[in-house]
Parts: sequence; structure tokens; C-alpha cells
Amino acid sequence: MHDEVEFEVAAPAEQVWEVLVDVERWPEWSESMTSVRRLGTGPLAVGERAVVKQPKLPELTWEVTEFAEGSSFVWVTRSPGVLTTGSHSVTPVRSADGKETAKVRLAVAHTGPGARLVRLFTRSLNRRYLEMERRGLTARAGSTTTQS
Repeated sequence: MHDEVEFEVAAPAEQVWEVLVDVERWPEWSESMTSVRRLGTGPLAVGERAVVKQPKLPELTWEVTEFAEGSSFVWVTRSPGVLTTGSHSVTPVRSADGKETAKVRLAVAHTGPGARLVRLFTRSLNRRYLEMERRGLTARAGSTTTQS
């Protein structure tokens, strides 16, 4: 019960990471998010939680379970009988012309006794939202200028 999208962004990985890890600003660049409100005040880290509202879905609280600064984070939310996991990773790559770009992987997975039922109702929505996030992150990170 897994959907993912993998793509390259024509921007340095560090720049893409800064956009991706700033979860409260996701609604600014992705129509897949109505609101994201972090419950902590420090940097995103294991144990931090955020309340996420997405169109056509109930408001859910997500908790970061894995975090590798500059490269990836995983967060989960629980519903009766279902564990939903969102994975996000950014990897630096070199383009043929020697410029640094970023390979991004976004994924969502459902596990547990109720996963098949959730999947039945959310599969096309998950795919649509991952595509919105791909387009939005590509536009936002590619248009961000790094300050020195």
C-alpha cells in the first residue's frame, strides 16, 4: 500500500531541503495542503508533531519518527487500524553539465488491518497530492535564491 514520486529539481540539494523541511509553509507551494501547524517550536526533529489539514481528508497529527539533517525525514499518523507513513528525501546529484541538482523522493504508505480500505478510498487522491507536491516543490525550490 505504497505510492511515491521521484524527481529532480534544478537547484542545490541544500536549497531544496530548506524548502521541504519548512513544513508549515507547504500550503504556500502545494495545493495538497490546506494548513500545517507545528506543535513544537524548535527545528524539525524526531518526536516533533504537526497538525496537517488536507483537502478531502480529516485533520491529522503527524509525528516525526526519523530525521537526517539535510537529507530526509519520515513522519507517521495513526488512525483506527491504520498507520500512514510519509517519507521525504533529498539527495544531491551532478547534472551532465556539472551543476548540482537534487533528487527528491516523496512517498506515502498505509499499513495495518484497515490499510486496504483506506487505500481503496485514497489511492488516486494520494497520487494526485504527490504530483501537486512534486510540482510545487520544484517551482518553489527552483525559484528560491540562496543568500551568502
